[in-house]
Amino acid sequence: MNPKPSGLPCMPAFIEATDLRKTYHVGKIEVPALRGVSFAVQKGEFVSVVGPSGSGKSTLFYLLGGLTRADSGHVIVDGADFAKLSDAERTRMRKRKIGFVFQKFNLLPTLDAHTNIEMARAIAGTNGDRDHAYLNKIIGLLGLEKRLPHRPSELSGGEQQRVALARALVNKPAIVLADEPTGNLDTQNSDIVLKMLRHSNRELGQTVLMITHNPEAASYGDRIIHMRDGQIAE
Repeated sequence: MNPKPSGLPCMPAFIEATDLRKTYHVGKIEVPALRGVSFAVQKGEFVSVVGPSGSGKSTLFYLLGGLTRADSGHVIVDGADFAKLSDAERTRMRKRKIGFVFQKFNLLPTLDAHTNIEMARAIAGTNGDRDHAYLNKIIGLLGLEKRLPHRPSELSGGEQQRVALARALVNKPAIVLADEPTGNLDTQNSDIVLKMLRHSNRELGQTVLMITHNPEAASYGDRIIHMRDGQIAE
């Protein structure tokens, strides 16, 4: 995959992680997940974070999205330091700036696909500012036109992930965080999801940070960060 021609390294960091450390406690046992992780992502960049299971990738995802707090270190997103924000302020930041794509889809089982997508607008408080043309474009690119009336239980895993991706993109977030978005998908659906992430990055200028263990998926990014044992691997 050819990187975008730009002077990205000269631009101010849009996402900055500095000496992130996180340890989980299982009974009396301490399990270090991150051991001083530092890196920066420029605005409009597509960065893939790769590494084996247990390397700390998913913990990093949760810290960068403000879903949990680091034991020490800082996550700065568009100038805002998560360590200095209250829980309410971090929630507002997530609603306004970040779209999440999870490996397990996290769709509401009692709602159809269309309503699951629209729920993101309701939560963010953007129901009154609906861009129908934009939503229809996303739905078309993801091949979901005929699947919108169906509930998650009536959709394949690939279709559910495509609905989850549409939900993440519907509010035009500045940042898209994707945690193993193709981990449970076949080749065809993986290709659809990855191309849509690349489209949102190229055409909409969204900053994309994708966590993956798949080198082929990682190649869709402009840059690859390798993790091992809770650290950035040289």
